Amino acid sequence: MHVRVRLFAMLRQQAGWREREVELPEGATIDDAWRAMEKEVPAFSAQREIVRFARNREYATADQELRDGDELALIPPVAGGSDSFVRLEITPRPISDELLAQLRREVPSAADGAYVCFLGQTRETAGTPSPGEEHEAARHTGKPVVALEYEVFEEMALDVLRTIASEIEQRFGVTRLAIVHRSGEVPLGEASVVVCAAAVHRSAAFDAARYGIEELKARAPIWKSEQYADGSVWIGAPPRDAPPENPPG
Repeated sequence: MHVRVRLFAMLRQQAGWREREVELPEGATIDDAWRAMEKEVPAFSAQREIVRFARNREYATADQELRDGDELALIPPVAGGSDSFVRLEITPRPISDELLAQLRREVPSAADGAYVCFLGQTRETAGTPSPGEEHEAARHTGKPVVALEYEVFEEMALDVLRTIASEIEQRFGVTRLAIVHRSGEVPLGEASVVVCAAAVHRSAAFDAARYGIEELKARAPIWKSEQYADGSVWIGAPPRDAPPENPPG
C-alpha cells in the first residue's frame, strides 16, 4: 500500500523533503512507517520521544494501523518552547467526556494556576442567517433547530487555527492551548467546539480562550447550517481575514 508522509520543521530539514509517497506492507502501523523513516533518515532516531503523529489530520497513536491512501504527518514540537502544548483538530467524532478529560490532563502543566475550557454546543434557537438566506430563515421562524451541519475547508481551517494559536502566544503569553472543532452533523445539545487554555494566571487563560473562540468563528473557513425538520438555513457572515486591532484583555 502507499501512504503520503508529510514532514515539518526540524524533521523536514533533516530529511531534505516535505512530503513523499511511501510504500508499506498491508497492515503496517504508524510505528512501522516511523521505523521506515528512521532507516532513511538516521537522525530521526533521536526525535522519537518528542514526535507526535497525525493520521488524515487527526492525532493518532503509533500502534494505529494505516490504510492505502492515508496521509501521515510527523509532528515535532510546535512553537513556544519545551513548556508549550498546542492541539488543533477538526474531527467528525463527538467531543466526548473522555476527550474533555484528556484535555484536562494534557493542556495544563504543573506550572499553571489556571485552566479555562469553553464548550460550544448546539442550541434549538436560530442564529443570524447568512446573506441571501433571509427568505429561507423566515420560513422557519419559531421552529426549533434539531441539529447543526458543519462543512469545513479543513486544510485552510487548520492553517487559520495555527495562526490564531501563534497570535495567542504573542498577545497573551499563553503557549498551552487546545482547539477541537466538529465537522459533519452535530445533534441538538452536543458540543460542536471546545477551546481550552492554561496559564500561570487566570486573566491570561480567560483572554486566550475567548480570543480563540472569537477568532475561530470570525476567520476559520467553517460553515454552519441549521437543520430543521423540513429544511435548513446557512448561518454566518463574511469572514474577517485579519486579527482585531483591540483584542480582549
